Amino acid sequence: MKHNATQILKYVMFDALSAMLGYTALYYFRKTVIESRKFGVELDFTFDERYFIGLTITTLFWISLYWITGFYNDIYRRSRLREIIQTFNTALFGSVVIFFALILDDWVNNYKDYYQSFLIYFSVIFAITALFRFIISSRTNHRIQRKEIWFNTLMIGSNEKATALYHEFESQRKSTGNKFVGFVSVFQKIEFLVEKELPLLGVYSDLPKIIEDHQIEEVIIAIESKEHEKLEEVINLLEDSEVKVKMIPDMYDIISGQVRLESLGAPLIEIKHELMPQWQRVVKRVFDVVASAVLLMLLSPLMLFCMIMVKRSSPGPIFYRQKRMGLQGKEFSIIKFRSMRQDAESTGPQLSSEEDDRITKWGKVMRKYRLDELPQFINVILGEMSFVGPRPERQFYIDQISKKAPHCKHIHKVKPGITSWGMVKFGYAENVDEMIERLRYDIIYIENMNLLNDIKIVFYTILIVLQGRGK
Repeated sequence: MKHNATQILKYVMFDALSAMLGYTALYYFRKTVIESRKFGVELDFTFDERYFIGLTITTLFWISLYWITGFYNDIYRRSRLREIIQTFNTALFGSVVIFFALILDDWVNNYKDYYQSFLIYFSVIFAITALFRFIISSRTNHRIQRKEIWFNTLMIGSNEKATALYHEFESQRKSTGNKFVGFVSVFQKIEFLVEKELPLLGVYSDLPKIIEDHQIEEVIIAIESKEHEKLEEVINLLEDSEVKVKMIPDMYDIISGQVRLESLGAPLIEIKHELMPQWQRVVKRVFDVVASAVLLMLLSPLMLFCMIMVKRSSPGPIFYRQKRMGLQGKEFSIIKFRSMRQDAESTGPQLSSEEDDRITKWGKVMRKYRLDELPQFINVILGEMSFVGPRPERQFYIDQISKKAPHCKHIHKVKPGITSWGMVKFGYAENVDEMIERLRYDIIYIENMNLLNDIKIVFYTILIVLQGRGK
């Protein structure tokens, strides 16, 4: 049951109101206290043009800040205490920014006026925002407990653990919001224990279709110990689905501290899909668009030269388009300067090698300095790729890689990139085994994604390009 847009709108409206009240309190204090001291007379408080300009700017600032920090994500299932702490931290940071942007340049009698202005602004922003949010979250939580709001949930598992977990959920006095629509089995069998409680929707290999058909929002893995050999396959099948995934922990998970006491319900481990904090994802996307646009303009003479050389090197089009698999396994057309003969794949998909006679003379130069990748800045601006991310592959090769390395689907958790840790450490692959070797570096990058690592990869890529070490 998804009403995200309506729920987000509630938060945005009350956050905007809180921002307006905070600025109004600050403006009132400045006019009636600080400026009255300055002129030696009591001034009337009036809503002038300066007030409305400041009100608009600061309100937009606060809504943008809350969005960048990820507050409007997963708005139904959240801890109210954690929400208050997050609100405090964001309000403190935002108030400091506003202080340096708007307050610090104002005329004051002494530094005490600065401190008082900041304290009033921060206190009003935090108190009113936290109060509104607490009311909305409490009301939402009570509606979940009364089963007025629910999340379509799928159980993966079919025997003792699944049955026990289902009974634990159903016996709770207050609902957690999980509405079980059925279960899927890991192994084919005639009869299952949990089938007395839930309908069988299929086997685990049908997961993508089942999730789509039944509008599943949460998946809980409750498989037996003997079924753990299938766990990696199950998780791989869930990679491309935007669902919350949880599983029953074993004793090692509990001792190692992976189990967090989020509520007094069943202890479960959440397998998180979010690899970067929201604010880092926003910064990464802004960097991608701005840097790509700037580089397309700065490198336009070089790209024009490449276009002329490609046209002169061999008959055929200047640009080469090819279907690749991107974020969440969605197909897109990658754009490159053509570095091979036009009939290079007339007999079917083939990987290139250093001595590949299909590559033109100019194509070898472009590949050495990665110039053939320059048009991919257009893919980045279109949102199909990023500056840094695992290199996108064709479905033909993904099918081959999957047979030897089922975990290759992990690369679809993020946007593919022009460069990657795999390209830095390994370079172009000449066969499936080398693609799997390069994949190992890309998986390491995905599991350690952050802006600092992106900067390092871009730096190393620039060195490779300047030194002509493209492989």
